[in-house]
Amino acid sequence: MTLPADSKARQAIRPVICYPNETLPKPDMPLYSAARETAQKINEVIIPAREAACFHVNAGQFFRITSVEGPQVGDLNLWNAHDLSERFYSGKTRALHGTHITTGERLWSSFPCLRPMATITADTLGWYGIDQYGGSVHDVIGTRCDPYTGNLLAGTQYHHCCHSNLIRALADETGMSLAQAEPHIHDVLNVFMCTGFTRDTGQYFMKASPVRPGDYLEFFAEIDLLGALSACPGGNCSTGHSSDEAACYPLLVEVFTPEAGSLTGWQSPPKNGYDQTHGR
Repeated sequence: MTLPADSKARQAIRPVICYPNETLPKPDMPLYSAARETAQKINEVIIPAREAACFHVNAGQFFRITSVEGPQVGDLNLWNAHDLSERFYSGKTRALHGTHITTGERLWSSFPCLRPMATITADTLGWYGIDQYGGSVHDVIGTRCDPYTGNLLAGTQYHHCCHSNLIRALADETGMSLAQAEPHIHDVLNVFMCTGFTRDTGQYFMKASPVRPGDYLEFFAEIDLLGALSACPGGNCSTGHSSDEAACYPLLVEVFTPEAGSLTGWQSPPKNGYDQTHGR
């Protein structure tokens, strides 16, 4: 390979942020915090190890994902509870907020709606930051472990990966067949997962999650939500996934509703205002 004479100059060009986010609508975190203080728990769902389950959250409620019993990561899908075609858009969330998200940042929905679905209001792993390897927690870069990649790389037929777990959970919740449910499963928020990219090869890596029992990630639901969470077969993702080898533990989802009147002034965000004429 021959290097061009100006290779160093090309590499030295300073990067430009693709989507400066200073003009994004800001969540009213003090209002959410005050409302959370009045909120009462109304439901909980235990996600068994190596399985997934669905849960419902109304707009204006809070939901919390907690590690219980042992260090465990989870793969989260979210849909508009009334229209499954509007779902969590991890790629645009990544473009707007970065590869890993935390308190005050939002989970955005797919086109053509592109609006906040949920806002992160608490993160007990917010202290972790970015480590010496470039790793951080709660990523929107990984796609979810799946049986197709497992078959491609290892010739396996493993059915308790997160993709299949989420399919079964959605089918059970909605009455759809597995074939009908599968197209609705989408790229995830990797809750508690510690990941990054290697500097030499640019490969996606994972490492042992810093999560411990009692750690949680909490959200404010901006719209009515149907959620599905898989307790990943990778456990804390310290060695591998898509197998029964890792120690795995349940996850807990809790839903809280604030007192009436505690969200005065808040409105569920409307769908994106683009006119969809696309130049015609």
